[in-house]
Amino acid sequence: MPQKSAAQPGRGSAERPAELVMITGLSGSGKGTVLKNLEDLGYYSVDNLPVDLIPKFAELTRDSASVRRAALVVDVREGKSLQRLPEVYGHIRHGLQTRLVFLEADDETIVRRFSETRRPHPLGADRSIIKSIQQERRQLAPIRAMADLIINTSKFTVHELRDHIRAQFQEQPEESKILVYVTSFGYRHGVPADSDLVFDVRFLPNPNYIPRFKQLTGRHPSVAKYIRSFPQTVEFIGRISDLLIYLLPHYIREGKSYLTIAFGCTGGHHRSVMIADEIRKRLTQAGFKAKVNHRDIAKGV
Repeated sequence: MPQKSAAQPGRGSAERPAELVMITGLSGSGKGTVLKNLEDLGYYSVDNLPVDLIPKFAELTRDSASVRRAALVVDVREGKSLQRLPEVYGHIRHGLQTRLVFLEADDETIVRRFSETRRPHPLGADRSIIKSIQQERRQLAPIRAMADLIINTSKFTVHELRDHIRAQFQEQPEESKILVYVTSFGYRHGVPADSDLVFDVRFLPNPNYIPRFKQLTGRHPSVAKYIRSFPQTVEFIGRISDLLIYLLPHYIREGKSYLTIAFGCTGGHHRSVMIADEIRKRLTQAGFKAKVNHRDIAKGV
């Protein structure tokens, strides 16, 4: 059903190029939430628009004097018609500023969301949710390959997703257009599967072998001071910070909206924790949005 935004185009909106944002992706990944966020930003919003009507909708958006920004959701509820979406999207890009946003989430996250809402998967209730998710991933693979922006919503709370969409679709400094997750972990518990960049800090002296530090973590001032007391620690933090500050603008220009950087030590309690905290602080000071997560800090030493 159409969801017309209450926001009206401001002065000068006629000079702004017409823009159409197409949202698609996995069921349960938060497409409706993103559409509502765009509506709040002033986009004329339509949910579940038939594929056959998209060219006409794009034409109206391009030629309208009052609606200069529009957003729509199209997904597997379209059935077999969805197969034509890549062709349709390729066609409407001529003469219109477009962005194809693909939303996804981890299997476990989607299963939990369907369980909480108690809604059936659009592909039917005659199979398990996990099998429906796998089939949907296969069906959407060609569309995902065309996406201008891919967002894994497993990482976001509702409020974080709202802020992230604002960062992507409002005029803001370049640094705010990417969210950096800095994670510490222990190699004995496995490397985080969602890591984009992984750094091994096991070359640093291990506080675990010092009795007074063993039951503490890298967040304790005494442990952090000990790890920082070695010249290789200071040099590593400086070199990695400089590398990331150099890389992040390039990731932004390539359309990456978030980056997960993982630092690993043996158990995930001391060295990786201290390094992750320090890198997060350096990135924040450089103007980037960065969050830290210590995956294994609460696990037994």
